[in-house]
Amino acid sequence: MKRTFLQSLALYATVIFTLVMILFPVYWLLVTALSTTDELYRLPPTFWPEDAQWNIFARVWAAKPILLWLWNSMLAAIGSVALSMLVSVSAGYALSRYSMRGGATMGLFVLTAKMLPATLLVIPLFSIFSSFGLIGSLWTLVLAHSTMIIPFATWMLKGYFDTIPKELEQAAMVDGCSPVGAMVRVVLPIATPGLAATALYAFVLSWADYAYARTFLVNSPDNWTANLGITTMQGEYVTYWNDISAASVFIALPIIAIYLFLERYLVGGLTAGAEK
Repeated sequence: MKRTFLQSLALYATVIFTLVMILFPVYWLLVTALSTTDELYRLPPTFWPEDAQWNIFARVWAAKPILLWLWNSMLAAIGSVALSMLVSVSAGYALSRYSMRGGATMGLFVLTAKMLPATLLVIPLFSIFSSFGLIGSLWTLVLAHSTMIIPFATWMLKGYFDTIPKELEQAAMVDGCSPVGAMVRVVLPIATPGLAATALYAFVLSWADYAYARTFLVNSPDNWTANLGITTMQGEYVTYWNDISAASVFIALPIIAIYLFLERYLVGGLTAGAEK
């Protein structure tokens, strides 16, 4: 059905408004980074600095160990995603494909675990990690982030596996595949969009964490993540928000790169593999 002019106008207006709402914080972050301290406190605010301080990025990069913070965040996020996806794929597939006593209750319990706030787990996790001598290690973040990611990732993947016909696996097993082989060779390739979306969610959740990093790594500067390191730039009496904003731009770039890499899996072709 062809849209009328008013319907098209309303659609484009809604899209433009949504884009402005989403992109304005990113734009303002860049403006804050390029502004001088005087311009930041000026009223009314300026929407673009009179003399953009483009050298601030090089200055902040040289003054702070941004690369080390990014590397630590990347290691923690990749480790969390790898461990979480390994567990979640297996658990989600088992809940989707196998009937077991208490399976529905187990699935509900997994989802309920996601509802627990992260701050509620800080003290018990700190006690466990301390008893194993892991405080100050990036392994604490990998394990702690996995406790947040696995419950929701399992539920997401379970729902995605439910949409894939079981007949595909049965046909593969008739051709000689084992149940595990059918999962790896048939189900997982079809589920690539769901796996990519779940992995992206897990990566962002780990990358954005501050509470666990602040608790477990505060006394180990060499292992500080980006979010923890950037908070040390806040002064006791004076805070240079343009420096913090410049560092925040560096921290946001890996997330943008990861999204651009996975974007082709997130849209289109959700069930293309099932038709072959």
